[in-house]
Amino acid sequence: MKKLSPRAWLQLAGWTVFGTLGCVVVSLIVTWLMFGNASSEVFRLVLLEATIVPVLLAAPLFFYLTLKLRELAIVNHKLAVVASTDALTAVLNRGAFSARVDEALGRNRTRLVGRPMGALLVVDADHFKAVNDRFGHAEGDEALRVIVEAIRPCLRSTDMLGRLGGEEFAVFLPDATPVNAVDIAERIRRAVAEAEFLPGGSRHALTVSVGGAVFDRPVGFAELFRIADSYLYEAKDAGRNRVELAPMPPERTPGWYSGLVN
Repeated sequence: MKKLSPRAWLQLAGWTVFGTLGCVVVSLIVTWLMFGNASSEVFRLVLLEATIVPVLLAAPLFFYLTLKLRELAIVNHKLAVVASTDALTAVLNRGAFSARVDEALGRNRTRLVGRPMGALLVVDADHFKAVNDRFGHAEGDEALRVIVEAIRPCLRSTDMLGRLGGEEFAVFLPDATPVNAVDIAERIRRAVAEAEFLPGGSRHALTVSVGGAVFDRPVGFAELFRIADSYLYEAKDAGRNRVELAPMPPERTPGWYSGLVN
């Protein structure tokens, strides 16, 4: 069994003590109702028994059950983490990411003060098939991990990062202004381009294209992703290693931000 923290010991002790006390109280009440008319000497003996027996039985039982419930809660938490995490990159998988973004967008819709605001970025590795073909899939997996480690420092504590599949990632920026979204998207693009990917000991440059949608009205993940993904394709078509963002709802014209920083 994993070593328990002081807080965990206090919780175990609390449940054991209060659970046992509850059993003793019930036992005493039942005893008083059943033997209240007995002689004083018999009544004292019965009360003593009604106190000792629950303590001897309930205390170890409550301790054991509380310990097992805690272990079960830990296992369930670990399973939930595994179910929501991409095994290769240790970021949210597609299902968990989309669910959490939808949850955040739902909270936006129920706000009583202010307008909802934020952005979704879709980040895709450029020419990733060539990386797999040239260096093998093991190095391709390492390239994905390098990209994730380059993205992480660019994000705020409230931002969410997920892997949508293959070499495609997404970043949700709650409460981000258009300026915030552009700044973070460009930081991501530059960070990946500067990242150290060393297949076979030699540096190989990685780049990403970023498409994004900025919203200031109630919206769902599916619509937000559709628009961000469409601007990712524009970034790819415009030469890759660039950022394309647009507000919601978008026009089928170039986004209000389109650029490549050397």
